[in-house]
Amino acid sequence: MFRLALLLSVCLIPFQSLGAAVLKGKVVDASTGKIIPARVSIHSSTGTAFFAESAAKDGSAIKYDKQRSPTSIEQHVTLSAHEFQVDLPPGEYRISAFRGKEYIPATETVRVKDQSVEVTVSLKRWANMASQGWYSGDTHVHRLVKELPNVMLAEDLNVALPLTNWVSISDQPPSRGNLNTDQDAVKAAAVFVDPTHVYYPLNTEYEITKVNDKRHVLGAVFVLNQKEVLKMGAPPVTPIAQAARKQGALLDLDKHSWPWSLMLVPVMDVDLFELSNNHIWRTNFHFKNFIVKTRPTHLDFEMENDGFTENGWMHYGFEMYYSMLNCGFRMRPTAGTASGVHPVSLGFGRVYVNLPDGFSYEKWMSGLDAGRSFVSTGPMLTLKVNQSHLGKTYQEPADAEYVCHLEGTARYWKPISRIEVVVNGDVIETIKPANQRGADSALTSAIDLKLKLKGSAWVIVRCFSKDETGRMRFAHTAPVYFDVPGQPVRPKRAAVQYLIRRMEEEIARNQGVSNATCVNEYRQALETYQRLLPTAR
Repeated sequence: MFRLALLLSVCLIPFQSLGAAVLKGKVVDASTGKIIPARVSIHSSTGTAFFAESAAKDGSAIKYDKQRSPTSIEQHVTLSAHEFQVDLPPGEYRISAFRGKEYIPATETVRVKDQSVEVTVSLKRWANMASQGWYSGDTHVHRLVKELPNVMLAEDLNVALPLTNWVSISDQPPSRGNLNTDQDAVKAAAVFVDPTHVYYPLNTEYEITKVNDKRHVLGAVFVLNQKEVLKMGAPPVTPIAQAARKQGALLDLDKHSWPWSLMLVPVMDVDLFELSNNHIWRTNFHFKNFIVKTRPTHLDFEMENDGFTENGWMHYGFEMYYSMLNCGFRMRPTAGTASGVHPVSLGFGRVYVNLPDGFSYEKWMSGLDAGRSFVSTGPMLTLKVNQSHLGKTYQEPADAEYVCHLEGTARYWKPISRIEVVVNGDVIETIKPANQRGADSALTSAIDLKLKLKGSAWVIVRCFSKDETGRMRFAHTAPVYFDVPGQPVRPKRAAVQYLIRRMEEEIARNQGVSNATCVNEYRQALETYQRLLPTAR
């Protein structure tokens, strides 16, 4: 791991409480020396976590302590741009500081005795995406709204969409009764923390796990950027989609493997697909056996005895996204953490949206909807196609070759292991990363590739690296489309057969549990997939 200077000085005034001392500290930007908001974890040599407080009256520190297993634990505080302090018994402590994706994490060991210790942790910035017109967001947030001004700045997350309305029981409208949101009323208006950090508080999660007073899991879908509180339950989902469209809201699929997910895509005309979802964390991968039995067996995902590996789960999401694109459902990629529920920091997986004319909430949402974006759990991947932005659609003549010119960079503070070009769901080119070290400590690999294509196609680029923990991290662009009129991309036959089978299974599973209107939505999706089978490849 990139280790940064940790400056220690010992205070001569002993701490008054016997057997304990005060650790005082600050997190600063290495280039300016100024205190910056940050996320800080403090652990003893035995692994016990300690939570710092702000040392300033007008400062803030938000404690976060979530655990899913003995090895899936997230314990930290997010600090405002002020000094912090914490009482510690004598011993050795590991102090780790982070700030979003664009600073190199810093970790040092400090020995505390019976006197106060002062520590300064310097974080080196390796990327400044906002200066290039790229702004980050998390579209699946369960933090308290009142916490967001602190947490967003500490994570340098530009846009947060907290799901303040939620429901888990069928036929009931969403309410503010979720324990992960404030009970105060929220307005349909963006709230600016500062000029480039903003949250929009009126968003809804339908997470249906109970139907007719019985446990019957359907899944989750989000309504984002709505103007009024929705007053209908689910299922059916068609009225929800219609109400969302009238309000100018976007529909976010959440996870690809929920029982109803593959029905939602054609029936609701879902807008967003979470390429980095709320099962991808910095801490250990936990949900290995999440709805594993209904996975597509025609695809080979990395598995272990107890279910998916983290890489297997990640690629499962990629492949389902590609299958949907091949079927003609042009969902735009996004990222969501569910921070507030799971052991994961806000914005660990985030979507970057390109705003060449400057930042505003409205522009960011418009850019997200247009697909001018890439998703990242670590690296930065900026790309232009034929000298234009991502998400664009080109019209191409039939029976003629055309050129797709990819130009951009893959950057990270750790080496990029590979860069892949995917066309219509298949990796057709692998680019060897150059990993050239720059003055900002970033390793940069240029992308300059001309593809000769024929027929309708969509193209994305993705790259992979390992973070300071040795875990695989990725960046993945939104698609760019090349359309030949009357000749759409043909989905793969095995994929369409899988979609048909899943709809048939869900029709059978919902018979006698959900009402006829709900079951008919699965039939509607089934008919959509059946129409694709005769021309599948």
